[in-house]
Amino acid sequence: MAGETRGVKLHIENVVKEYKGEHGTTIALNGVNLDIMENEFVCVVGPSGCGKSTLLNILAGLHEATSGECYLDGERIVGTDVRRGVVFQQYALFPWLTVLQNVMFGPEMRRMPKEQCLEIARKYIKLVGLEEFENSYPKELSGGMKQRVAIARAYANNPEVLLMDEPFGALDAQTRAQLQTELLKTWETEKKTCFFITHDVDEAILLAQRVVIMSARPGRIKRIVDIDIPYPRDQATKNDPRFMELKAEVWNEVYQEYLEVRK
Repeated sequence: MAGETRGVKLHIENVVKEYKGEHGTTIALNGVNLDIMENEFVCVVGPSGCGKSTLLNILAGLHEATSGECYLDGERIVGTDVRRGVVFQQYALFPWLTVLQNVMFGPEMRRMPKEQCLEIARKYIKLVGLEEFENSYPKELSGGMKQRVAIARAYANNPEVLLMDEPFGALDAQTRAQLQTELLKTWETEKKTCFFITHDVDEAILLAQRVVIMSARPGRIKRIVDIDIPYPRDQATKNDPRFMELKAEVWNEVYQEYLEVRK
């Protein structure tokens, strides 16, 4: 297996996920196959209920596939692992800890020396622009600031893969744009493998090297679009004619799947 996936960070092989309930079986994912390269930024888009979050949770080790397998560096994913960091739409911070303590939490759990934990935490707090708030508690922060803390905490754990489930979905447009730009800068600096779920086609094209379009449930990969816009990118990239072309192309595919859901 390892020999077959050289250069591939995440390998998703014929993944099926079924949920059994009182009214029968729901097929959330129906044979998903995908390779994600090391340091690649991939965004996943598709209509609600197409299995995007289910796939991310399987990659995170939080759910098990009904059939099929997922691999990290050729090793089958079983359960959670510090090599895979997760950022959800909900901030999931410890309310009784300060910003600094929240970001230090992962390194401390790995029993790193106190000074090293402080150094790592302050590096990523600075990276997300929250140096002035390291002694603040989550209740004292805005939604956008809380999400920056969540991202800093994920990076502080030094994962090889970042799994991000609509991390900016609950934010206002201005804060969302700011965090998109900051995430791009952080990714270009750190070069992690990113698997990012979004409903926002603009966001997907701005961030990703490839956009994966999923079909209406039962979810499968309908199409993969290469985003051939060079980095660095920022909000001004959305005015690029090529951006407009790609947006129309991806949106048309997503909208067709939305119509399938509405039937």
